[in-house]
Amino acid sequence: MILPRREFLGLAAVAAAQPALARIAWAQTYPNRPVRIIVGFAPGGGTDILARLIGQALSERIGQSFIVENRPGASTNIATEAVVRAPTDGYNLLLVDGSAAINATLYDNLNFRFIRDIAPVAGIAQVPNVMVVHPSFPTKTVPEFIAYAKANPGRLNTASGGKGDPPHVSGELFKMMTGVDIVYIPYRGLAPALADLIGERVQVIFSTMPSAIEYVRAGTLRALAVTTTTRSAQLPDVPTLAEFLPGYEASQWYGIGAPKNTPLEIIEKLNSEINAILGDSKFRTRLADLGATALAGPPADFARHIAQETEKWAKVVRFSGAKPD
Repeated sequence: MILPRREFLGLAAVAAAQPALARIAWAQTYPNRPVRIIVGFAPGGGTDILARLIGQALSERIGQSFIVENRPGASTNIATEAVVRAPTDGYNLLLVDGSAAINATLYDNLNFRFIRDIAPVAGIAQVPNVMVVHPSFPTKTVPEFIAYAKANPGRLNTASGGKGDPPHVSGELFKMMTGVDIVYIPYRGLAPALADLIGERVQVIFSTMPSAIEYVRAGTLRALAVTTTTRSAQLPDVPTLAEFLPGYEASQWYGIGAPKNTPLEIIEKLNSEINAILGDSKFRTRLADLGATALAGPPADFARHIAQETEKWAKVVRFSGAKPD
């Protein structure tokens, strides 16, 4: 039977629309089972804290479990590759932090390209790092610390949660701009590094604010400076490094990514839900308690932020000569 042209075109249009309608219907029912948020650091660090905070908020808002899974190692590359290789169905997400921008230059032979292989979903928060020492350390200001470090070359240790993570390159930027000789020690996670700072086995850490702020408030650690160009509302009496080192700036940031080719409808749904959470006053207060501010916006804004940070830290990594293990 030969169909009339008008009927044929109508059926063709319906057939063409079916995949799109199926995707929309799928996105409307997403998620119908638990979603994993994969974190590239051990439990207890700033990235893990933010992952659990946004995961709990998403669980409460959507009514489905968002489970944090820690896969530390290789400066978040193990976690990133796990998500790159995961199905593109929205059930395997990545907690993205500044390490992604740094690793693009730090590692020569990655099995993925972050900007190409991870789809930006939404920013979550931006936060200064904080330069912290033990209260018994014999300096109370940044100029005093610089003078002490220059008088004791190679005798001070700094640490972070892994080579190339934001606390590491924040310290490298400090070393480059001051000319001090401080030995870097990588740890498997920022929490154990801070534990050794409290135990006086290392002398300084350029920690993420969420990981260190409670120690500072309790007097367990002393904050010498924050790494952003403006002071933190949570530590208003703590100066910025730029007050002593003009031009110094470093901040940590967090967001959610998904495997490339994840349906746009799912990305947009997650972005909408996350932005709604970030607009909630109680959630913003919780971020503020950690020294963080919301990094809301569409996926394109988060993609642009990642690209700018990748270009910035490429220069620092090349200048410092930092190499992974």
